[in-house]
Amino acid sequence: MAAKSIMFQGTGSDVGKSLMVAGLARAFTKRGLSVLPFKPQNMSNNAAVTADGGEIGRAQALQARAAGVPLSVHMNPVLLKPQSETGAQVVVQGKVLGNAKAADYQHMKAGLMPRVLESFEHLKANADLVLIEGAGSASEVNLRANDIANMGFARAANAPVILIGDIDRGGVIASLVGTKAVVDAADAEMIKGFIVNRFRGDPVLFDEGMRIIADHTGWQSIGLLPHFAEASQLPAEDALGLASSNQAKPDAKIRIAVPILPHISNFDDLDPLDMEPDIELIRVRPGQAIPGNCTLVLLCGSKATIADLTVLRRAGFDIDIKAHIRRGGFVLGLCGGYQMLGKTISDPQGIEGAPTSLEGLGLLDIDTVLTGDKRLVSVTGRSFDGHAFSGYEMHVGVTQGADCQYPFATIGNHVDGAVSPDGRVFGTYIHGLFSNDLQRSAWLNRLGAQASTLNYEEQVDAVLDRLAEHMERHLDLDALLAIAR
Repeated sequence: MAAKSIMFQGTGSDVGKSLMVAGLARAFTKRGLSVLPFKPQNMSNNAAVTADGGEIGRAQALQARAAGVPLSVHMNPVLLKPQSETGAQVVVQGKVLGNAKAADYQHMKAGLMPRVLESFEHLKANADLVLIEGAGSASEVNLRANDIANMGFARAANAPVILIGDIDRGGVIASLVGTKAVVDAADAEMIKGFIVNRFRGDPVLFDEGMRIIADHTGWQSIGLLPHFAEASQLPAEDALGLASSNQAKPDAKIRIAVPILPHISNFDDLDPLDMEPDIELIRVRPGQAIPGNCTLVLLCGSKATIADLTVLRRAGFDIDIKAHIRRGGFVLGLCGGYQMLGKTISDPQGIEGAPTSLEGLGLLDIDTVLTGDKRLVSVTGRSFDGHAFSGYEMHVGVTQGADCQYPFATIGNHVDGAVSPDGRVFGTYIHGLFSNDLQRSAWLNRLGAQASTLNYEEQVDAVLDRLAEHMERHLDLDALLAIAR
């Protein structure tokens, strides 16, 4: 028998849809149901590699983990990876379809709906319950034509909708009631209930607010969900998470500076470091200087490496990084950050825009040529210091040069990355390194702190368990099952 489904849409971006689905996936799985997550369209430069060499948004990867199931390209059939203010790479069922400007993509969407529904039906045939996450705001009626992400999908799939509002940002009554006012009647009919998320304080104080929302909309209240402080310990997907201020740790033994560039990608590489008590992560934005007292400068991945390298130079980060090395500091580049460390980055095919070549930072004796073939693969291997790891690669480009004779890692019968002869500058294409406890501990030791006692993967699972318990306690999960169809 095909699965039931229920869709969670939001009154806006970052209202908690992704974590809502992750927590519910764990909760319903604990109840004995076979659960699969689904997001028709996601926009993110944080992606995860599936077993068959595809890619999906990392939010769906976390949701799949919560449900205890392997990743599938069908969990996120359309992934948009922004490359500029007006354009993105379009990934369909795990494979790159091409690049599109925002205006052109609006015309492409109608043609993508069959692929989206195909993936949805594939999941429904293999589960008891499919939890669907919408994108952005349900009330963006200006984008309603050919919509595949919110009400357009809900109508096509006959999926009942629960609308989520975020009280922490204020105006939750207006945002929920206002959504009903602006969507058309047939779309509004798909909405069967609402959740008010991230409440702080005594919930009795908002009893009247919940009644007002129900009276004005006719929707069933699924619950008032208190703020879940441990959410910050779960892997991040949205760049909105980078907007949060740095967490000061006066007793930290290591300070790691991370330049935040416009097209930063796979920045969930930072999450395990953020959880270490001996590490203070300092996110540095253009207009700020890289602190002189940091131990490591970490360059994350990028969806537009050449553009981000240009911004890095314009911000003066290149000068700061070279001064940091002269003071005896370390530099680590991941993926696009690794490419920036070399002598040149060439894009003869115009992968990232117009064909061009740009001088790199010159900190590693390597050169990179961007190519059309994207490498998407999960990997296991050993780093230059002998420690085992698992991770993944997700990049375009071939990197060669003299410093590659000092590889960062050995993966099967080939090597990856480069280490400078003085052992101060490191580059690798591998993401997910710091999720490995031994790797993270080795870097802590290298940078002057004691080995870590944190078991990162166990910690993530424990937080997911507590998130599920939080939702069981405060939401009417039986009502959700009754609404699902």
